[in-house]
Amino acid sequence: MLSYTEENYLKALFKISFDSGIEEVGTNELAAALIVKPATVNDMLKKLKEKELVDYKKYGKITLTHIGKKNAIGIVRKHRLWETFLYKKLEFSWDEVHEVAEQLEHIHSSKLVEKLDKLLDYPEFDPHGDPIPNWKGELKVQFKKKLSDVAVGKSCKMVAVRDNSSEFLQYVAKVGVAINNQISIISKEEYDAITVIEVNGVRSSVSQKFAENIFVVCNNCIVGKSCPKSKCEIK
Repeated sequence: MLSYTEENYLKALFKISFDSGIEEVGTNELAAALIVKPATVNDMLKKLKEKELVDYKKYGKITLTHIGKKNAIGIVRKHRLWETFLYKKLEFSWDEVHEVAEQLEHIHSSKLVEKLDKLLDYPEFDPHGDPIPNWKGELKVQFKKKLSDVAVGKSCKMVAVRDNSSEFLQYVAKVGVAINNQISIISKEEYDAITVIEVNGVRSSVSQKFAENIFVVCNNCIVGKSCPKSKCEIK
């Protein structure tokens, strides 16, 4: 049985690797994600290596082993299913679900997880747009782009957020943007990249930091497949 801390490390390693598309993760990168000191990370990595959950040499890159990745995906699956349950069934707001799911993800009952998945009708994405691993450990891939990469005059659909913090999610809601909203880029300042967007007929000015934390797709894109370049509306 893994400790809560060990599970959190595996989950963080998987998320960093999945988001970047690179299997190897740096010690400092992991420390930043977990908000701990690099020395603390090194101590935990020794324990995870002893349990054959990671491949790691001191000051080197970290990779999940097959069993480490399997454990990590299981934790991510539970976390995102619980977020979806809290959001859809208990009417928690999308900025509240993460903290509660952090506690629930450590429940060890495969039967409960499968019942939860069935109750929710096997969702593929959580309230923040992150893919939920299925029982086989497979995740749907989205060929998404950052809102900051979309040109003026183009329209797109919001599918996920990069920053899951309560502060950012509350701000997104305040701006009036939500998952599956259509977003039109009205203008963008060359000096500081302040961008004017239009959502549901309402225009708002957003910062570059905001635009870099919103993921979007072209309206022609299909989940798991990018649209033909000739038809892509946000290339």
